[in-house]
Amino acid sequence: MTSEVEELIALKNGSHKAFEAIYNRYAGKLYNFIMTISHGDKYMSEEVIQSAFVRLWETKERIDPEKSILFYLSTISRNLLFNRYQRQTIEFLYQKLMINEQKPYHRQTENEIDRKWLESFVDELIDQLPPARKKIFILRKKEDLSTREIAEAMNISVSTVETQLSLAMKFMKAEFAKNYDKLFLAVFFLLI
Repeated sequence: MTSEVEELIALKNGSHKAFEAIYNRYAGKLYNFIMTISHGDKYMSEEVIQSAFVRLWETKERIDPEKSILFYLSTISRNLLFNRYQRQTIEFLYQKLMINEQKPYHRQTENEIDRKWLESFVDELIDQLPPARKKIFILRKKEDLSTREIAEAMNISVSTVETQLSLAMKFMKAEFAKNYDKLFLAVFFLLI
């Protein structure tokens, strides 16, 4: 390959050699970039970089050879990292909700109402998801199946499962943001 443009054209056409060259050239730079914005989380950085290159391969036909591949990969990596952090936040809130649900019934009436409201709110959001996305979300969050187990159970690819989970989390985050005041109060009173 004599230039990056030719390399990107070859990648668009399915060249494994071009993909490997791009990976070797940019994986280290992307790793350092993600390490910086993840505050040194090595595991998260490695996961994000691997996912970013998987996404690059899956979307290779849409690459514009005239644009910077490093910028494209950086954007994918940053978005993947932020999506993982959002997912962790929602999982944390959901786990707190489940832990509180298992505690013996001796809470004050207001706290019980807040817990039920929060649980109901999350269930309503789950019900608003498209059927396949809803099923994937429930299998992952309520039945604690891995993305690979879900993919096998539903006979779909792991990347489809990850994409659907990402879209579900993005929807949940947007709905949580719309109702931030109510949710903050409900979670605050449940945790004290």
